[in-house]
Amino acid sequence: MKTKRILVTNATVYLENKTIDKGYVLIENGKILDIGSIQSLPRLHDDMEIVELDESYKLVPGFIDLHIHGAAGADTMDATLQALKTMAKILPQEGTTSFLATTMTTSLEDIEKALKNAANYIQHENSFGEAELLGVHLEGPFISPERAGAQHPGHIMAPDIELFKKWQEIAAGSIRLVTLAPEQENGLELTQYLRDSGVVASIGHSDATYKEVVAAIAAGITHATHLFNGMRGIHHREPGVAGAVLMHDEVKCEMIADGIHVGPEMVRFAYCNKGADGIVLITDAMRAKYLGAGTYDLGDQEVTVDGERAILKDGTLAGSVLKLKDAMKNMMSFTGCSLEDVIRMAAWNPAKQLQLLDRKGSIQKGKDADLVVLDEEYDVVMTFCRGKLAYSKWESL
Repeated sequence: MKTKRILVTNATVYLENKTIDKGYVLIENGKILDIGSIQSLPRLHDDMEIVELDESYKLVPGFIDLHIHGAAGADTMDATLQALKTMAKILPQEGTTSFLATTMTTSLEDIEKALKNAANYIQHENSFGEAELLGVHLEGPFISPERAGAQHPGHIMAPDIELFKKWQEIAAGSIRLVTLAPEQENGLELTQYLRDSGVVASIGHSDATYKEVVAAIAAGITHATHLFNGMRGIHHREPGVAGAVLMHDEVKCEMIADGIHVGPEMVRFAYCNKGADGIVLITDAMRAKYLGAGTYDLGDQEVTVDGERAILKDGTLAGSVLKLKDAMKNMMSFTGCSLEDVIRMAAWNPAKQLQLLDRKGSIQKGKDADLVVLDEEYDVVMTFCRGKLAYSKWESL
């Protein structure tokens, strides 16, 4: 059914390689129909809804969170449609217009329930005006026991191609990204299989040496899960996973830019090495996001949240309560990078990793109308998900 055209106008529009002052974006049926400057505004029609913004505002592409476990009391591992719907409804508040539901290292039965649920949601529940579930990020169980982090050590297992095939069938092909430790037995074989089947292979929760990482990159690793966290760090005689990732342009690295998981100085260090093209901003958020201090569950383990820090009983950092809009602002503060740079890290790069640049990642004719309006302080004031208003600071949706 045809919907009313929406004209978003008067803000600075951030395109792939330029900006338009006092620009407009015309939306029809969830897609971007036209873009231009206000001087070339098309003739207005009665069936057109006009959203006139303050000229100090910025219109940017929607953010894509490739690594998020939960928010607002919901978690991917709850394996319910309502849990994913809760995430999809609240994420536009932080400018996130699409995401990967991220699993945990738990029992095989629980993982399979979560995968089946995600497939069901994608097929039947994805709605305009909510963050779109693009697929699943399978984080574990094919990881290193030495770098378990907040993943349950009792459920870690060696990489297994046949098990992954089974899971991808259960998920109806929706597993888009897999975190694994390629140095584990059969790790390189699974990496190659993922590459050949169009799934992003990400090194993470890995104790690999530099040489082992280089071999894994040759096998198909193109992504690194939360850089510096859950991986062998940099040593002056052994660059480890972190050093290898920073040195190889073939690999884009996720970063939790909250100043807690990675100190501001190390965020800047990574940016100096990888640049805007090599970093993907993520939240790694858990169900406590938007809820505040308290005790919560993450992958069958108890997590205490106090302020901006989420930890297990032994003090291990366990996910985050970070919002992607704050990751963006932190990145600019920590590194001095531009808004164009963080758009690259929060929208373009994740879309590129998922091979979705044909419809996501930038403001361009024909793409999904995933749009975020930022004020002069870079706070989110409005979000459109596939052409429908999903969040407005002035309205109760």
